[in-house]
Amino acid sequence: MNFKTDHNFALELDKSDSLSRFRESFHIPKHTDGTDSIYLCGNSLGLQPRQTKTFLNQELDDWARLGVEGHFHAAHPWMPYHEFLADTTAKIVGAKPHEVVIMNTLTTNLHLMMVSFYQPKGKRTKIIIEADAFPSDRYAVASQVNFHGHDDKENVIEWSPRPGEHTPRLEDLENLLIEQGDEIALIMVGAVNYYTGQFFDLKKITELGHAAGAMVGFDCAHGAGNVDLQLHDSGADFAVWCTYKYMNSGPGSLGGCFVHERHANNPELPRFTGWWGHNKDTRFKMRDDFEPMHGAEGWQLSNPPILSMVAIRASLDLFAQAGFDNLRKKSIQLTNYLEYLLKNLEGDRISIITPINAKDRGCQLSLAVKNADKSLFEAITAKGVIADWREPDVIRIAPVPLYNNYEDCWRFVDVLKSEM
Repeated sequence: MNFKTDHNFALELDKSDSLSRFRESFHIPKHTDGTDSIYLCGNSLGLQPRQTKTFLNQELDDWARLGVEGHFHAAHPWMPYHEFLADTTAKIVGAKPHEVVIMNTLTTNLHLMMVSFYQPKGKRTKIIIEADAFPSDRYAVASQVNFHGHDDKENVIEWSPRPGEHTPRLEDLENLLIEQGDEIALIMVGAVNYYTGQFFDLKKITELGHAAGAMVGFDCAHGAGNVDLQLHDSGADFAVWCTYKYMNSGPGSLGGCFVHERHANNPELPRFTGWWGHNKDTRFKMRDDFEPMHGAEGWQLSNPPILSMVAIRASLDLFAQAGFDNLRKKSIQLTNYLEYLLKNLEGDRISIITPINAKDRGCQLSLAVKNADKSLFEAITAKGVIADWREPDVIRIAPVPLYNNYEDCWRFVDVLKSEM
């Protein structure tokens, strides 16, 4: 499509957008002047669906009315509640329903996965992560290495960009594996890098890792609900993600976990176990030895917090209505439009460090600010833009296709232009 920079063009794009109706399904925070804020921060916290309160009230009413009997007799019984989330979640992350489960929180799930999939033996003790991984991933990986009696300074290997570049190249990972492949136990990278917005080729990374004899997992916190992950087809051993960013489940909500079906019933895999991962047909016999459920459910520990799961279900309902393929198509065009507007700004103060090719990114664009001191970010915030600043010089912008529109992108760039 040939884009234009004028306001009317943005309005016309919104009129022709078949998904525009979903914006009304969300609460848009208000600016101090009473107008809708320009909310471009779904990569940090997704907006609240209007129906979340209705969904929550249903469970609160059932709890008040039924007490413990709600586990079996609520409108949506609590006992199998996590199962209600499996089909739509699987479609979003590209998995089979028995390969996914909603449980715990992101880093907890990462640790549980590394119990099973990081098994250092002999000289195969190292973990590869991307150089600018999210801090929680770095801390988790380093602590697992140390827990097994190894030095994380020597055994956590960074896959780094080349000098003068912002994003790492796949061929450099391949070279790392050529040089140290027989020492690598696990590759664990963010599917979409939180800082640059780069979307990695999960299938190729998995193929490289497996060819070198390593396990492969992904942190999909910035990928789930954003890009077409295709976790099953990637062949990855595991993946983890949160649901409060692009999946709009509320601050600190539960995480998700993928375990490839080839590991579904592998008794050789070590794991930390809990009652909720036990075969549900015999769970209430209480005294049986642990018998894991089939698939990802077998990694569950405790019965889930229903009120948090309710918020996830409320958002997943909107994903199911919109269709994830449709959302991804809109996301590509919406982000391409934002990129076009940014590139038409005068001067060189703003540069985009996110890959330009749509297949190598999701909806996030990371903007490096020349001679940054955060003053520009603070100025656009005062004008109603809700975005995200990351040290030392990056403003992260994420037009989310479920609730952002083309006019949001136009308004943001208009504010940015006025403050530059």
